Order: sequence, then structure tokens, then C-alpha cells
Amino acid sequence: MEERNVNRYDFDSDYARAELTLNQYVARTYGWMFVGLMITFVLAAALAYTGTVFYLFSIPYLPMILLIAEVAVVLILSAGIQKRSVGVTRALFALYSVINGMVFSVYFVLYEVANLIFIFGLTALFFGAFALYGRFAKTDLSRLRPLLVGGLIFLVIAGLLTMFIDFTTLERIVCMVGIVVFLCFTAYDNQKIKANYEYFYGDEVMLQKASIYSALQLYLDFINLFLYLLRFLGRNSRR
Repeated sequence: MEERNVNRYDFDSDYARAELTLNQYVARTYGWMFVGLMITFVLAAALAYTGTVFYLFSIPYLPMILLIAEVAVVLILSAGIQKRSVGVTRALFALYSVINGMVFSVYFVLYEVANLIFIFGLTALFFGAFALYGRFAKTDLSRLRPLLVGGLIFLVIAGLLTMFIDFTTLERIVCMVGIVVFLCFTAYDNQKIKANYEYFYGDEVMLQKASIYSALQLYLDFINLFLYLLRFLGRNSRR
């Protein structure tokens, strides 16, 4: 995506030397995001096509356990990043990708593969457009944060209400709000990559950890955008 003079996937080489450019740093951040997405989707497909997903979700309370595990890993990754080692930070990111892969295996059962591929491609297109905007925008997108937080609160409340109330009539509105919120988060988080690079420049360890954390944020933006687009457009269900 960005011009660079180093191998995108050479994560363990001299990561943050003084000559590391912003484009190279962005490329490495996206490299980690790509690895996380591949872990999630490949594992999900493997669990679905081998039929393991049916045995997996026959375990009592597994969906609730996975949800709690996902939240716990994100909270751990977000807290104490300065004290945690680079290796542990990478391991936590990989662990989150694996847990999410288990969750996503259900979608390979519920939806036709062609539909999932189409939505994935559409997500990549929208994500890429807003990522480029965030990367090169001159406007300070941090001003959007209160609106984005408000949008997240709305989505959480709407999600909780669907557990108790038939929310079918408002489903498309909720999906549209979710799509807009995570597109804006995509631009916002891409601008933060540059801010992190400038703030931690010269600190090799913190640049590595900040890169992985930024990759997690982009990963979450992509995954949530995918899910809302799937709910909004995904009609070819096997149910």
C-alpha cells in the first residue's frame, strides 16, 4: 500500500532504526493487520469446512466464553502497553485473531461463501478508501472522537435491546449507523498511526508495540465494518 525499502513481513529485523520512514512504519502496521485477518478468516473457514464448528459450539456457554475472552484480550492489550514486552503484545494480538476466527466460523455455516467473498471485497474497497483519506487528510480527525464514541454507545445499546425486543424494523438503520461509524473510525485510526510514529520516533520498542496496537485497531475497524455490511447486504443465507 505504501512505498517502502524493506520487506513488509520482516517484522523481527531492525524495526525502528532512525532511518525508518513513515511509509515503512505504516506498511509494517498494515502487515500485522493483514496477518491478523488471515489468521481469523483461514481458521474460520477451516473450522467450518471440517465440521469442527458444530462440535465446538456444542460446548455449553461457549459463545459467552468467547465474548468474554475477546473483551479481556482487548482490555489487556490496551492497558499497560508501555510495561508489556513486544513478544507478549504480538502473542495477545495473535490470540485475539484466533478467538475471533472461532467466532467467525459460524458465518461460514450461515452464509454462502460467494456472499462472504463479495462482502469481504466490498469491505476492503470501503476500508481502503477511508484509510487513504485518513492517511493524507490535512484535517484534524481527532475532533470526530466524541461523535464516534456516541455512535459506539448507540450501537451497544441497540445490540442489547435486540436481546429483549424485536428490533427487525430498525435493523437497517442500525447497520447504516454501524457502517458510517466504522468507516469514520478507519480514517481516524489511520491518522493516529502517523501521530504514534512521530511521538515514539527513536524508541524502537515502543514503535513496535504501538504498531501492533494500531494494527489491532485497524483490524477491529475492518471486522466490524465487514459484519455491518454483511447484516445490511447479506441475503444469501443458508438458514
